[in-house]
Amino acid sequence: MLIDDEERMLELLTLYLKPYPYFCRKAVGAKAGLKFVKEEKFDLILLDIMMPEMNGWEVCREIRQYSDVPIIMVTAREQKEDIVKGLKLGADDYITKPFNEEELVARMDALLRRTRPVNRIEVERLLWDEDQFELSYKKQLVKLTPKEFAIIGLLMKNPGRVFSRNQLIDLVWGIHSETEGRTVDSHVRNMREKIRKVGFPIDDYFHTVWGVGYKWIRK
Repeated sequence: MLIDDEERMLELLTLYLKPYPYFCRKAVGAKAGLKFVKEEKFDLILLDIMMPEMNGWEVCREIRQYSDVPIIMVTAREQKEDIVKGLKLGADDYITKPFNEEELVARMDALLRRTRPVNRIEVERLLWDEDQFELSYKKQLVKLTPKEFAIIGLLMKNPGRVFSRNQLIDLVWGIHSETEGRTVDSHVRNMREKIRKVGFPIDDYFHTVWGVGYKWIRK
């Protein structure tokens, strides 16, 4: 849910999020946003502070009376007292305009991971189980290395999102790793072959985006 009194900002946010697996509901102004939140269920709210009819702090306070939906305050104000006020009223995070698109998406992803942990994912009987550290298909165990297990889990958790090789290195190997892109490709190739051998149609779901990276297709 995007709540802002400026239609231009709503369109810009929608454009930013279009390449990612987010469906955006836009609300022009506080009252329209509150109406939507009361009528529908949302995974996350991006909420502007400086709105004329009712500011974002008031909106946040009202939402918290009946919902614990994650809220990120989006505003041009960056004074420390404004940040503290928003967090005290129940906001989960805060980002100031102008913001970097990748930072916004990273904050959204991190907040969703904290508030909605996903430890088990099943697609056509292919089961990724983080707690057991196992990948299986029709109860056949697929023996993956820790890095292979992490890569497929990351993509299955984020269907439709393209991860570049550098992003996978940062997320799986760590930001200080000296791992190269061809190492990622080698892990992906081995993982695909192992999963293909147990009969799962991995190539229908795990796609290479040439020149960019990899993504998991939601069917």
